Amino acid sequence: MDWDNARVFLAVARAGQFLAAARQLRVDHATVSRRVGAFEQQLGAKLFDRRPMGCFLTPAGEQLLAAAERMEAEMLRIQADLSASDVSISGTVRIGAPDGFGTLFLTRQIAKLMARHPSLTLQLVPVPRTFSLSKREADIAIVIDRPEEGRLAVRKLADYTLHFYAAKSYLANHAPPRTLDDLSAHTLVTYVQDILFSPALNFMPQLFAPQYRRFECASALGQASAVAAGAGLGVLHDYASWRDPALQVVLPDVVFGRTYWLVSHADTRDLMRVKTVSDFIVQEVRAARALFTPA
Repeated sequence: MDWDNARVFLAVARAGQFLAAARQLRVDHATVSRRVGAFEQQLGAKLFDRRPMGCFLTPAGEQLLAAAERMEAEMLRIQADLSASDVSISGTVRIGAPDGFGTLFLTRQIAKLMARHPSLTLQLVPVPRTFSLSKREADIAIVIDRPEEGRLAVRKLADYTLHFYAAKSYLANHAPPRTLDDLSAHTLVTYVQDILFSPALNFMPQLFAPQYRRFECASALGQASAVAAGAGLGVLHDYASWRDPALQVVLPDVVFGRTYWLVSHADTRDLMRVKTVSDFIVQEVRAARALFTPA
């Protein structure tokens, strides 16, 4: 089996579209279509059903998928062996992370890693969503739900805490809450409940009851910005908000604890570039452990 054709086949199978696969492979749509057509002709079998909604694997495609993934794993193993003997770290590593961790913590550490490895290209995707490592949507994912399935390598990064915060300007015009019942007198800045990418973000489901006024935002950064602007009270990350002089913790005895995990795929974790970036993130988080759970 030709690896170049198999690589394109895998990209289309994972993306579900020729155009998305072309973007991932950094080639044009026509190249992907031509490669798939040549592969189908070589194998004498139709691999995809092409429909308006995307490309779907045929039974022959499903059968080929497992063989192509084994071939990919072997190519990655060879690449890992070769990269381990090369002192130069190069290539591209994509990191998927929640927007809070990615933007408020990781972006501030990246300069050190780039200085150490000038041939390394880092791609940070800090968005509130899950990432499929098996589909190669990322090389490394930072998650708040520990994966229990799949061929994944999982490392604990750190526990972290969150509290209710309000802008001091907001509290100048609104009596601070003394109990959870008092929250009904305030506007609450929350996630959009029906599109939460993790149930761990639903800190207090009862706050979505009709008696509570809410501004709902799917982004942790958006919530932090709204709270800082005086929109209301919100549950914010302590590592990003604890030292902000414009903010104040309210209901200090109400604390939420969560955990960050670093996840990589078993097929790629030993690639030197992936291992280097993973180790760096672990080291930086552990060095800042006190920031994630302030006293």
